[in-house]
Amino acid sequence: MRVNKLLQKDSPYPHWEYLCTESNDRLRIIPERGGLISEWRCNGREVLYFDEERFRDNHKSIRGGIPILFPICGSLPNNVLPLPQGNFILKQHGFARDIKWELGLIDEKEGVSLTCLDSEQTRSMYPFSFSLGIEVVLVSGGMQILIKIENRDKVQMPYSFGLHPYFLVSKLQNISIQGLPEDCFNFLEMSNEKTYLQQERFSSGVDFLTSPNSTITLLDKLIGPRIELIHEEPMDLTVVWTDPPRSMICIEPWTTPRNGLISGDRKLLLEPGEIKHLKCKYRVF
Repeated sequence: MRVNKLLQKDSPYPHWEYLCTESNDRLRIIPERGGLISEWRCNGREVLYFDEERFRDNHKSIRGGIPILFPICGSLPNNVLPLPQGNFILKQHGFARDIKWELGLIDEKEGVSLTCLDSEQTRSMYPFSFSLGIEVVLVSGGMQILIKIENRDKVQMPYSFGLHPYFLVSKLQNISIQGLPEDCFNFLEMSNEKTYLQQERFSSGVDFLTSPNSTITLLDKLIGPRIELIHEEPMDLTVVWTDPPRSMICIEPWTTPRNGLISGDRKLLLEPGEIKHLKCKYRVF
């Protein structure tokens, strides 16, 4: 009989552990720190990078795991979101990665649910009533992430959503990504560029946006197993980021580019009472 467990643990840091005993795949989750998936073991290996030392410093942003980006992806000019209700200070990637989430088990699925609602704190930055739910489902050789965003307000609600997974690699010199389009937007230079030039600079540090037409695949010639990102519209933009000398690369599915809620580029709107479902999948093979 298959037994799935969700246990609270204190070592190596406070977290909840979800173990699928059928596959031995494992998640470690820290709901108090932005609903963070800090570790994901799949097919016998740890897939995610996690800087535990930095995590213990509450004054620093987390480097590792899978931070959640909402209600913006990237940053806004001067961190200001202009809305009909006024101007609101909203820092890079929004507040979802910093607030407390509620953690639970999913009925009839192998995985966990994460839920957050608006609060006085969130409304001071983003003046809307909302519900945000995420299901992290372990599937054979992979992870499916299902997102549900509900506008509980009486007015139209603009939003963006993204994920910021940090993948563990052997060395930045050993990796490449297949399936990226020919052109990209280089955030470091704020200019259009050829994607192959960015791939040559992984070990120097890159930050670029692409619009893949298909699945993309991370290759590491030393570690061996590949990591595949399967997109689904509208969360079908991909940001690639490296932060040398860290042995990691972020391959991030976003709905909307930086500043999209102001520029209107791929801006998403929810009508009062409307619900939007998003999803993506990572596969390890």
